Amino acid sequence: MLTPRAFAVLAAAAAMWFASRLLGTPDLHMVAVGLLAVVPLGALLVRTRRHELNATRRLSTPRASPGTRVRVDLEIRNAGGRRTSLLMLEDGRPAGLGPSARAVVADLAPGGRQTVSYDVVASFRGRYPIGPLKAMVADPFDLVRKPIRIPGQHDLVVFPRIEDLGTRPAASSTGGAGESVVRDLFRSGEDFYTMRGYEVGDDLRRIHWPSVARTGELMIRQDESARRATAAVLLDTRERAWSGRPDAFEQAVSAAASVGAHYLRGGFALRLATADRPPTPTSRDRFLDHLAIVRTVRVGQLTPAVDQLRGAVSGGAAVIVVTRVPDAEEVAALTRLRSGSASRMAILVQDGAPSGVAAEAAWVTLARAGWEVLMLPPGESLAERWRRRTRRPAIVASS
Repeated sequence: MLTPRAFAVLAAAAAMWFASRLLGTPDLHMVAVGLLAVVPLGALLVRTRRHELNATRRLSTPRASPGTRVRVDLEIRNAGGRRTSLLMLEDGRPAGLGPSARAVVADLAPGGRQTVSYDVVASFRGRYPIGPLKAMVADPFDLVRKPIRIPGQHDLVVFPRIEDLGTRPAASSTGGAGESVVRDLFRSGEDFYTMRGYEVGDDLRRIHWPSVARTGELMIRQDESARRATAAVLLDTRERAWSGRPDAFEQAVSAAASVGAHYLRGGFALRLATADRPPTPTSRDRFLDHLAIVRTVRVGQLTPAVDQLRGAVSGGAAVIVVTRVPDAEEVAALTRLRSGSASRMAILVQDGAPSGVAAEAAWVTLARAGWEVLMLPPGESLAERWRRRTRRPAIVASS
């Protein structure tokens, strides 16, 4: 492909040729012919020279929170037997990460390599593909360029916003069977079960140092006793529930992520359910990966998903439902939910559509059925509501 500089050279050559014809100047004619010949010679040089390029892309972290600056390192290596020309690089990325990153790399000797770096910042949750890399090879005068596509793509997963709900599991403050389960979690069990990555708030006495020495990362030992404690989180993903309220849905996703991470820090086994997905055991990474890309689905009622929660936990733990203010049928389904001695919590995101009377009625009915209810007004911090959860929350009436 010709560059703007090539068109300028061709225009100048044509002008000189016409001037030489009008003035009868042989020298000017020779200059015009020389300029005209430069462009096809550059094209021939670019087309005949083979470039064997390899690229290695490294992300400072493949998973990040919204607003986190992620560093991308690109190492370009000349795998051919000839020196390359000037390389102009363009690393593709979606609009959510800004415009494509561009850089210029000087000519590389055979076997030579050079590293270029740039930063990306994602403001919203999602999975962002980075790559493939495109290198533009040019002649020495930058008149003709040839694109070379270097395969390879990496995904950057941006989690939902996670609020810090404290270091103690929620079940420890609800009383009843959940409290005894939490005590079991933090006893030094005899039977080793599994390990997981260290998170802020974990008991430092549970660090498994042999694994730290082997992997270089802090690992926490979970004993067999932790298997008895299970938390199930149901996120309402119905399109009809959040129609026209994308901000409310994002608030619900953030609330589900915050509560799930809170229970995981407490050593609970976690199950995640949505309107179209039954309660499924999940790890921290899979849990956050799923919430990073979750979207609304066309499902009519939430009742079938609520009914599937009955067998999700055993031995007493927690059931958490994150939805908007439910209608009468959904409230009835929630009140029928019994799961042994498990504690039950409903986080109701108020999107402004339901009236204050409907929200009040849902709160009263669920509270009488043994549910702990947290009303979450638009834009309200879940962490703040969580700290004040022993008091009856205010009801926001629609405007």
